[in-house]
Amino acid sequence: MDRRAFLGTVAGSLLAAPLAAEGQQPKMPTVGVLVVDAPGSEHFWRLFQEAMRELGYVDGRTVRFEFRSDRGQVDRLPSLAEEMVRLKVDLIVAWFTPAALAAKQATPRIPIVMAAAGDPIANGLVTDLARPGGNITGMSGLAGELAGKCVERVREMLPSAHRVAALANAPDPFSKRFLEKILLAGKATGTTIDPIMIHRREELEAAFVAMETTRPNAVIVQPSLPVKRVAELALKYRMPAVSAFRPFAEGGGLMSYWFVEAEVYGRAAAFADKILKGAKPGDLPVEQPTKFELVINLKTAKTLGLTIPPSLLQRADQVIE
Repeated sequence: MDRRAFLGTVAGSLLAAPLAAEGQQPKMPTVGVLVVDAPGSEHFWRLFQEAMRELGYVDGRTVRFEFRSDRGQVDRLPSLAEEMVRLKVDLIVAWFTPAALAAKQATPRIPIVMAAAGDPIANGLVTDLARPGGNITGMSGLAGELAGKCVERVREMLPSAHRVAALANAPDPFSKRFLEKILLAGKATGTTIDPIMIHRREELEAAFVAMETTRPNAVIVQPSLPVKRVAELALKYRMPAVSAFRPFAEGGGLMSYWFVEAEVYGRAAAFADKILKGAKPGDLPVEQPTKFELVINLKTAKTLGLTIPPSLLQRADQVIE
């Protein structure tokens, strides 16, 4: 080979190298996002995407999101989770306990990040918070504990309250734990708890009609129920109602006690980032919220003719007027 041919070959190789490297760009990861269509799901989706963008994940450029909602039919979650498996997503982020359980049932292999799931040990999502093992980790929403706190808040708001109804979402596996925590708090505070299981949205008004006979002093609402509809019915039947779910108070409910969502969903994004970079879910300890917010809807209180104790108002993180 003469000198000119040799130099031409070398130059051609050097020019081809960047093109070859360009053609071997890392595969864009696909993240499946599975949610229960409850009030607050859109807020979660917005905050989670914002947190992911801060970590460098931009939809369509550095990550591809496959978002799926059960559209108010929780029995659709298993098929939606199976669809994500068929799409071969690299990670599933599940919002609320039923979504996390559906994802677990669908795959033992694809990593799953809980973006707030109630009591993951009791629900069988993980066996240990510090060493979850398997393919699931993320954020525990402490929903059971917060439901118990709602009993305490009711007694602070209505010191004479002695009977509280608990509306539980029967199709949600977490309903059992939800009621257990409320019953424990009722025993500790000397409050009688009347559990009411709701199987379908259409049963809600009938439940309030029945409560006109039993006349509980207040109602505690499980977050996975259609909380906006419950808030409307509570006003219609003049029943003080609280929930461990901020959108409930924002939608007209009397009071909510809920974790700071930006913190929890931001941490869920951090879990996703670590896993996409190679970490194993089973090696990442499940985390719990550290910040909580008390929201009181003063407008609703006035409509119900209630006077909120000043001490409780002073402790509120937000008062809706």
